[in-house]
Amino acid sequence: MMNDEGGCVYVICAPSNLGLRPPAPTAVPGTCRAPEALRDAGLWRRLQVSPERDLGVVLPGRYLDDAQPGRLRNQDLIVAYTRLLADRLDQVPRDAQTLVLGGDCSILLAAGVHLRRRGRFGLIHLDGHTDYRNPANSEQCSSLAGEDLAAATGKHWPSVANLDNLGPYFNPSDTVHLGCRDDDENLSEVREDIADLVPASQWRHDPANAARRALAVVSRPELDGYWIHLDVDVVDPAYLPAVDSPDAGGVTPDELSDLLRTVLPQACGLQITVYDPDLDPDGACARLLVETIASALASLPTIQD
Repeated sequence: MMNDEGGCVYVICAPSNLGLRPPAPTAVPGTCRAPEALRDAGLWRRLQVSPERDLGVVLPGRYLDDAQPGRLRNQDLIVAYTRLLADRLDQVPRDAQTLVLGGDCSILLAAGVHLRRRGRFGLIHLDGHTDYRNPANSEQCSSLAGEDLAAATGKHWPSVANLDNLGPYFNPSDTVHLGCRDDDENLSEVREDIADLVPASQWRHDPANAARRALAVVSRPELDGYWIHLDVDVVDPAYLPAVDSPDAGGVTPDELSDLLRTVLPQACGLQITVYDPDLDPDGACARLLVETIASALASLPTIQD
């Protein structure tokens, strides 16, 4: 995976679970174990990650589940982690690409802060949900993993949407979403607010057109590049059930891999989120994700030096 200037990919592990609701009282979400589960399933070997390009693990604070009216659960921890992860992302050279292994969707804020420090970047948001819950459309704001697109585009509380006066991290006009289901409660609002929206049903019907629509938004010359956010619940749970909120009607692993092959070459980075090893006792989903990711990157130059 290499860009036109010859830069290589740097890998960062971001095992956050701070943006998710607890799966049960006193329990914590298992996404904090995703990077190591993917490593154990062979991802590092398949991608041939060299030590020089492995920027290590950025550890989050301890999950608290301290949601209260007007604040997200783990809000202070999320803010601190966003800055910490953004600082690690800043270590990636400008001519290189980044692969971030999460973790939950709240890590999108760190990518946004990092990129906003460097200029104006577009966003391809691949997710089985629009993740657009925000204070203007809901009284239930509490879990940033279901609100990350709203926060990243400036439509949330300033405490998370405008860190260090950098918001919006991605302009709505520079943002495209692909993969939500047709019954997503915020579909119409998102379609009005951002540059384009392609539900999973349209993606499946015409995959090539879905990729063209995404690139039409983020490849414009006025942008300094674009980031790809991938919540793996974009894949139908018939193939990949080990996610926080599985919903039928998603794409197949091959359809995801094909789209990634098209949009990855010019991207400055890709983050992968919401795989939960606790819901994958035999590791089948981890192996499928490793194959999907490796397949998507197979047509690109090696990650090795």
